[in-house]
This record gives sequence, C-alpha cells and structure tokens, in this order.
Amino acid sequence: MRQRRTVYFLSDHTGITVEAMGRSLLSQFPELEIDTVHWPFIDRAEKAEKVAEHINRAAMESVVRPIVFSTLVDPEVRGRLKGVRAWVFDFFESCTDGLAEELGLAHHPVRGCSHGVGDLHSYHERIHAVNYALTNDDGAVTRNYPAAEVILIGVSRSGKTPTCLFLGLQHGILAANWPLTEEELEPPRLPEPLVPWKGKLFGLTIDPLHLQRIRQERRPTGRYSSLEQCRNEVRAAERLFDAEGIPSLDTTAMSVEEIATRLLQKMSLESRMK
Repeated sequence: MRQRRTVYFLSDHTGITVEAMGRSLLSQFPELEIDTVHWPFIDRAEKAEKVAEHINRAAMESVVRPIVFSTLVDPEVRGRLKGVRAWVFDFFESCTDGLAEELGLAHHPVRGCSHGVGDLHSYHERIHAVNYALTNDDGAVTRNYPAAEVILIGVSRSGKTPTCLFLGLQHGILAANWPLTEEELEPPRLPEPLVPWKGKLFGLTIDPLHLQRIRQERRPTGRYSSLEQCRNEVRAAERLFDAEGIPSLDTTAMSVEEIATRLLQKMSLESRMK
C-alpha cells in the first residue's frame, strides 16, 4: 500500500547533511512517496517559530502528519519546534547525549561546523579540483594530465563529467575525462594521448538501454541515440577496458556518490575531505 507524506528537512546551515541522512532512512520504505520541503539557515529562535507555525498549518490541512528531520544544533532554536504537529527525528538530540556519555566529554554546540570552510587548505584544494575538472573535461585539454589523479574514460553520456565534478567538490581529487568516440572504438584502441597515462585510467560503462534513454533526452533522433549504436559503443568500450587491463565500473544503477566512492576504493585514492 503506497503512502504519501510531506517531509521537512530543517537545518541551521545548508541542509546537505540532514537531507542525506533523512533520505537514506526513507529509502528503506519503497512504498512511500514524499513531497519535500527544505528549510536551511534556521539560526535564530524567531525563524524556528515561523517554521513551527508553517508545519502546524500543513498538518491541519493534511490527513496524515508531516515528517520532520532536523539537524538544528542550538538547544534554544531546537526547543521552538517542541510540540509541533509532526513526527520529528532530531539527529542531534537523538545521538549527541549518548555519544557524550560514551566519550565522557561535554559537547559544545557549534552551528554549521560540518559544512564550514574549516581547514582553509582543504577548502582551496577542493576548489582547485573543481576548476581542474572543468578545464580538463571531455578531452579538451591534455597538457594537464601529469597532475591528474584519475582520468575517466567511457562512451558519451556514461557519467564521466558529473563524476569528475563530484570527485573534485566532495573529495578534492584531480579528475579529468576523455570521451571514447566511435572512431576510437572501431576497432577498440587506446587513444594516443592516453597511452602515457594508462595507470591513471578508469573506465565507466553503462547498460545500452539506459544509455539510449539518456541520449534521447539530448538528441531524440538519429544514429547517436539508436539502441544499436549504444550497444555497439558500450560493447567496444568494454572490450577495450578488458584488453588494456583498465579498471571499470557499471554506472547504470549507481548515484554519482556511489560511483565516486567505489572509484576511490578501486584506485586506492584518499579523499581530502576534512
């Protein structure tokens, strides 16, 4: 039986953490459909009161109460949400007291510390890595390959660019990518500019039917988005990966977060995330 709920993600900073944790919990209930409301930067009691009023109004207009996930740190701000007409999961309240007891240490609430700039060196490394990914996208520039920590290769629309950007933004990894063209896949051969950097190569592959759907969004008609073309390119790319001993990953059912995490493991790369 399917169910639909309104889900609030409340945070005193960007809301990235609370949404990731909340969605992870909700993913265990595949019958649930959700309407999400994001409310970041709730850093004052007055803001929390307005949010509480909004939630209460929404609850009165619905036959089922909303669900609230919160990572509000300040006890005073958090207190303004007590008694709202919703099921509230407060990550800090649920976890911090037990952790403090185990550690034998007092906790000192600091808003937004999980996503602050923090270590400036680490922050600048991540920004540099994002710029690197943008500059070295789609094989446009190869002179920077000596600095690359990984070079993604794969057919067009297999997920190379978003993975490179995610590796840069979230992990500070210098990632470039090269698209395998039809000419390079007939017969499959390693493009000449990549030969010196074979040890840095990582292949992305994808189910041809899924690839066709993605390509049709970009170019609905023509050979580029035909199922036959997608099958031929994917098959040839996978033969190339096998022949050259290039580690690879099937991205079909993976989020960009999972692709990046598995890539780091396979390539023995360490995240610079602080």
